[in-house]
Amino acid sequence: MNRIWNSIVGKLWVTILLLVSFVLFIFTIFMLEFLKNYHKEQSEQSLRQTAAAIASIVDDEDLDGRKLSVISELTTNTTSVLVAQNPNEVVYAKQEGVNQQQIQQEIISSKAFKEVYKMTEPIVKELLLPSNTEEGKKRSYMVLGFPLKGNGELHGAIFIYKNPDAVDQTSEDTTTIIFLAAAIAFILTTIFAFFLSSRITYPLRKMREHAFELSKGRFDSKLDTKQNDEIGQLAVAFNQMGRQLKHHLEVINQEKEQLSSILTSMTDAVITFNRDQTILVSNPPAERLLQKWFVTKGLESARPIPEELYHMLDHVLNFEDELDEELELGKSYYSITFSPLYSGNAVRGAVAVIRDKTEETKLEKLKSDFIANVSHELRTPIAMLQGYSEAIIDGVVTSEEEQQEMIRVIYDESQRMGRLVTDLLDLARMESGHMTLYKETVPLVSVIERMTHKFGQVAKEHQIRLQFESEFTPEMTIRIDEDRIEQVLTNLIDNAIRHTPANGSVTVSILRENTFAKIQVSDTGQGIPQEDLPYVFERFYKADKARTRSKGGTGLGLAITRNIIEAHKGNITVDSGGEQQGTTFTFYLPLPE
Repeated sequence: MNRIWNSIVGKLWVTILLLVSFVLFIFTIFMLEFLKNYHKEQSEQSLRQTAAAIASIVDDEDLDGRKLSVISELTTNTTSVLVAQNPNEVVYAKQEGVNQQQIQQEIISSKAFKEVYKMTEPIVKELLLPSNTEEGKKRSYMVLGFPLKGNGELHGAIFIYKNPDAVDQTSEDTTTIIFLAAAIAFILTTIFAFFLSSRITYPLRKMREHAFELSKGRFDSKLDTKQNDEIGQLAVAFNQMGRQLKHHLEVINQEKEQLSSILTSMTDAVITFNRDQTILVSNPPAERLLQKWFVTKGLESARPIPEELYHMLDHVLNFEDELDEELELGKSYYSITFSPLYSGNAVRGAVAVIRDKTEETKLEKLKSDFIANVSHELRTPIAMLQGYSEAIIDGVVTSEEEQQEMIRVIYDESQRMGRLVTDLLDLARMESGHMTLYKETVPLVSVIERMTHKFGQVAKEHQIRLQFESEFTPEMTIRIDEDRIEQVLTNLIDNAIRHTPANGSVTVSILRENTFAKIQVSDTGQGIPQEDLPYVFERFYKADKARTRSKGGTGLGLAITRNIIEAHKGNITVDSGGEQQGTTFTFYLPLPE
């Protein structure tokens, strides 16, 4: 029942029933009132006709049996007649019932008919008289008083009335018929209203089902459009709406996928913020950046982004302004652009585009440092070449011995410039990833020992003891680029010999550490200050107190060494006890599995 009431069929059905019921109720009331008046008028008219007929018979004072028989024939069983010459003398009476005498007496002596004996026109009155069927009750009677004329003179009156039970029975029969007709009309209206409402609402119910299908994303379902009325046009509009929704959703999905692809493929971090500063959308670079900030902040990570960005976000949300700033956070550098997002005329959030410029900044610094270092390194040999060559050209020196000395200096400086240029080219090639390794499987101990003994004569000339040690068997092999590893050992052993005083020692040793071959080059030379250790592998590094320019180094050997070891998937470290405490360079090469 509740389901029917909540449906449009039930509501339309009940509305029609209520409307028809109200109309039938009003119609029944008016019809009953009309029929009541109609019966009253008909009764009064019947009484007048009967009274007139009786009065034409009783036209004189003589009432014989024939006249009385005619009068009896004119009246029905439900009609009573009294013929009286005055209020105290009844000439003729036809009555039935238990209270005839009392009814007769009250009618004859009624004040309502006191003037009927003197008037020329009939009088109709409703009197409350005793019931002629039940003792002790009174009923309403319609009584007609008709004056009698005889020989042009008034000589009495006729009182005629009907049994109220007969009148009431007629009214009841009429009322029954009316209510029966109303009930039949109500039943027929109920059936018709239900059929009509079901017929009218059937397309609407189909549209409701279609709307639910659309809400579930099933845009291919269609409505039948057989009708040409407003409902049929509505069905056509529903089908068009479904096609348009499908088209627009496809366009939205394509744009969403396109935007997602763009955001995913961007190298810059993109973060979208809500009005309450919560993060709505972020692309993969932004996720990595947020994780980095989370790890950096540690336990203070209730707010996922740095406070500096929150200050910028507040400014954008409050002043509806764009911000483009470069920010340094710790050891990282970022270029940040904040732009407000609008919903109508109100700001609903902001979008931040963050570019990590740390590597770019480092490269710029390296570039500037590189130019400064190269300029510095080339200035001295160029100045010496220029100075000595000018001295020779100007004839400042005259002896052959001095000229040979100057020529030797010019040659040495040109050699140093050549080594510098060669090292720069090698280093640039390595750092750009263009270095190619030609790996071969070689015996580890014999290769390293050969590379070490190559410096035996140089060590003797400098009065330095060169030693080689190994804990590997001669059969141990390793896969390396032999030429590049030789370049590494050449740099390390040459540095160790050049910076170790006479009677010192240089030791090359091979040890095993897990899955790596640990190769150490140790000396007892001048050592490296502790504060300089983190920078020894940078380009143009020289600790002036220990590695003077007179030693002939370019400052690029260790940077080249590190790149070669890292290309072999290894690692290189340095350790020194300080000045005059010696230095140990250690590099690791992976052993075959």
